Amino acid sequence: MAVAGALFASGLAGQPVQACAREALHTAWTSQRVLNAVAVADNGRMFVSFPYWGGGGGGPSVAEVDAQGVPHAFPDARWNHVDGTKDDLQPFVRVNALRIGPDGLLWVVDSGDANVGGPPNPMGGAPARLLAFDITTGQPVHVISLRASSTQHSYIDDIRFHNDTIFVTDAGDPALIVVNQRTGQQRRVLAHDRSTTDERPMYAEGRLLTTGGHPARVHADQLEVSPDGSKLYFQPSSGPLWVAPTAALENPDLPAQDLARTVRLFYNTPTTGGTAIDGDGNLYVSDVNRLRILRLTPQGKVSTLVRDKRLVWADAMWIDSHGTLWIPAVQLNRTASFQPDGKSRLRLPVAIYTMDLHLRPVR
Repeated sequence: MAVAGALFASGLAGQPVQACAREALHTAWTSQRVLNAVAVADNGRMFVSFPYWGGGGGGPSVAEVDAQGVPHAFPDARWNHVDGTKDDLQPFVRVNALRIGPDGLLWVVDSGDANVGGPPNPMGGAPARLLAFDITTGQPVHVISLRASSTQHSYIDDIRFHNDTIFVTDAGDPALIVVNQRTGQQRRVLAHDRSTTDERPMYAEGRLLTTGGHPARVHADQLEVSPDGSKLYFQPSSGPLWVAPTAALENPDLPAQDLARTVRLFYNTPTTGGTAIDGDGNLYVSDVNRLRILRLTPQGKVSTLVRDKRLVWADAMWIDSHGTLWIPAVQLNRTASFQPDGKSRLRLPVAIYTMDLHLRPVR
């Protein structure tokens, strides 16, 4: 049975759950561990990632969820268990994002030894990496170290694609990283620009988000490429949302000040956990303060797609080949790292919801 066509929940027993057809949100899967991303292949195979900050331990960083709702380490147990290896093919260190690329590969963002709001990255520590796996064989196809384009304060966050270009956000040391797959060239652009820098407080469920007793700061975080490939939308997690021409971002000869002048404000988004974009160029943006998903048209017109008390920190969303919107509601703001007293407010399980919107997926 194809995962994309089924509604199920795993919990501890992996028992199917029936969803009411009249509900806007359908429960697709639940987990006793905090996850932060979902990706569904055209053949229905479903992949999820579990971040280190989620707590709960005792499981893989990347998993495939089978038709019975049971997660299995992907690509295998070795990649999901630290074994002392220190080369570019070492097991996952701190996975922060995953995504099925236009090439059909499962791309994994491993932030290495960096951590959100933590001390500077150790010299000689595990660098951030981009890893791409063949989902049929489980073999790594691309392993790209980002040591050359990272700084001591970097936290490599998320990834999108345009032809031979990979766009990556740095949420720790504000910047975009532009990687040319063909040449291997890596460049930091818009470093400490207002478009990549978190300059305002973050709020979730009506509360100021703090870490270590200070207001949380998550710099360049969400990003989406327009369906025609001409624009990159991006923002710090606090908002607002900016847009720039991909041609300018991909031009290594364009001076930094000229590149900055091509960036324009697109929409004053609220604190955001995750985004998605459909084949018509509509953006889907989570509002983690008011527990809703906004839809932004390419012209910048906004409407509320859904508002639901279950959407606690809706994170990296996904639109599958059937036009279904997948929404992980991961409760990041309730984890111990973001509590003034350091005590978790999580209410397990966390869930992935779906909405059968018949959207046009990006091809």
